Amino acid sequence: MAKSNGLRGVLDSLPRLIQILFIIFAGFIYGGLYRIAPLDLKAIVIGILWIITGGFFGIGWIIDIVTVILHGKPTILV
Repeated sequence: MAKSNGLRGVLDSLPRLIQILFIIFAGFIYGGLYRIAPLDLKAIVIGILWIITGGFFGIGWIIDIVTVILHGKPTILV
């Protein structure tokens, strides 16, 4: 698992099953927070849009489920 500091490090250190459950039941919040974590302007804008639109109307949410299952973390627009 990735070793990094801050919120993204905490989310990356969760067991994969917990990450998958978070993505399924609160995907737009988990995905938005994961994208906001680097705290640069682009990441903040994408993260806020992710939360407001529900993972870009569900499409991003489905992609996040697949990438968490395959890679252990969201990888699109991160």
